[in-house]
Parts: sequence; C-alpha cells; structure tokens
Amino acid sequence: MSESPASPHKIIIITAPSGAGKTSITRYLLEKYPGKLAFSVSAATRNPRSYEKDGVDYYFIGLENFKQKIQHNEFVEWEMVYEGKYYGTLKSELERIWSTGKTPLLDIEVKGAIHIQAQYPDSTLSLFIEPPSVDELRRRLEMRGTETVESLLARVNKASYEISFKHHFDRIIVNDDLNKACREAEAAVISFLGLSC
Repeated sequence: MSESPASPHKIIIITAPSGAGKTSITRYLLEKYPGKLAFSVSAATRNPRSYEKDGVDYYFIGLENFKQKIQHNEFVEWEMVYEGKYYGTLKSELERIWSTGKTPLLDIEVKGAIHIQAQYPDSTLSLFIEPPSVDELRRRLEMRGTETVESLLARVNKASYEISFKHHFDRIIVNDDLNKACREAEAAVISFLGLSC
C-alpha cells in the first residue's frame, strides 16, 4: 500500500475485535461532538443488512469496482477481512470530512487501523477497545443472534488474534462497563483535539 503525504489534518481511529463495543463508543462520540467529529463511512463489498443504508453505514460496492479502486490507489487502507469480503477507507471520504472542517472518526478493523497510523503517524489518535475477555466477547456475539456457529467461531478466533496487536495503539480501553469506556474515549478525544470539557 502506498504512502500518503503527511497531513495537517487529524484522524481519530476506534478499533477493536467484532463485538467489543467500538460501534457503541463511536456513536457516543459522534452524538456528543457533532460539530467536531464526522463518521468516516467505509467501503465494503458485502451485501447490506436490512437496516443498513448505502453511503450512511457503508459504501456498498461490487468486488470488481473495489479491486479497480485498489489499482487506482483510491484507498488509505483496505483488506480482505473475511474470505472474499473486502473493506476499506477511501481517501475521498477523509477529504470530504476535512473539507467540512471536522475530524474523521474511523470505526475500522485492527489491520486497517495500523496501516492508517503508519501513513499519518503525527496526526492520528488510535483507541483500541478491548473486551473484558474472549469468553465475554463470545457471549456478546451470541446475544446478537446474527452469527452462525461457523461465523461465530471465525469471529472469536479472529478476535483473539487481533487482541495480540493492542499495544500498537495509543490507548487501550477495556470495555467492561460501556459508560466508563465511553468516558475514557471521550477524555482521550478532548485531549487530542484540544477541546474544553
């Protein structure tokens, strides 16, 4: 993946294994600071779920289109997260948010988060949301009711692997209490952006 030039703009990254609570924390921050933060919509090749909207939850694009964008260097980061399913952050999405005077808030996979940090080392804040335990993560995923036995096992195995990268990030927030985790994330964002409480 190619290097991006150093950017004067800031980026906030929330990353975690699936089910650790990064989406809940992302929503909390966006609701608290709508004038400062904007959600960076990722691109994905998977089909939308019934409640998802194109351009709001993800940019849902076909596999061939996604691969063309890779060839044209249109992504800041991308990866094949599950077999045949690609996700990525478009450069145009970051530019769109920066043009509004806001800071992009990225809710992305662990590998993608590491790639973005490498490209913007002086302008990112990265928060790793860690589940209290892998067993608790499994329980949360089971409670969602969206996983098959196979996909649950794949997600739990992937989560164990991703947790091994937690020390690559600026802050590790253990989400054993969602309200507390939200407040910890908020404190880090306030400090990073120089906001008053």
